[in-house]
Amino acid sequence: MAIQAYNEVMHQYGRRILPKNHPYSKFVSRIAQRLVNVSGMEDMKWEFYVVDSPEKNAFVLPGGKVFVFTGILPIVQNEDGMAAVLGHEISHQIARHSAEKLSFAKILFVMQIMLSMLGIDPSFVFNTFTTNFLMLMPFSRKCETEADDIGLQLMAQACFDPREAINVWKRMEASGEAGIPQFASTHPSHKNRIEYLKKEVQIQIFFFFSISYSLIFSILVTGSFTKACSKRLF
Repeated sequence: MAIQAYNEVMHQYGRRILPKNHPYSKFVSRIAQRLVNVSGMEDMKWEFYVVDSPEKNAFVLPGGKVFVFTGILPIVQNEDGMAAVLGHEISHQIARHSAEKLSFAKILFVMQIMLSMLGIDPSFVFNTFTTNFLMLMPFSRKCETEADDIGLQLMAQACFDPREAINVWKRMEASGEAGIPQFASTHPSHKNRIEYLKKEVQIQIFFFFSISYSLIFSILVTGSFTKACSKRLF
């Protein structure tokens, strides 16, 4: 399944993938490597591709194949912003969300069979509305929120400023990508996502502050979370 998905994506976007020596590709690879180094999955055969296309999007396929569209570059704006996007996609792989979704679908299928065996029409419970809006979409939003959470942790551990994740989604919202109402979407709404990130970012910042008072002093001197963190760890 993973190979098939990869082949389909390459068939669709292969001709628009930028070469490895392109500045955008180097930019993405440099940031991705720092995140991978703290992911606990350094041995996975990660591959990062930059697609020359205006979509404000990025996604990961099973097996660590990450695709970033150039249309999202004006949204990320800087290394910390790109780390927010890449950290989120890498987190989907860490949490094995593709496998979770497949397992969840299998569970729903088994439940339908059980209802049939009990003489209950499965369509009474598993109709289009209940399956999509009450089961699959909420589960998908849960995975997205979990990836946001893990992504912030990766950012902080790799010495990227996790606060920039909030700005990325503010810029996404301002760009006109309003999206559809959350209840009808596989992703949290921009507003809810921003509010969640604001709370979680404080936890990550506090985590780093509690590790070392020297980091706080360094931030005061440099005026930058990323510079202070990099001086401390690299």
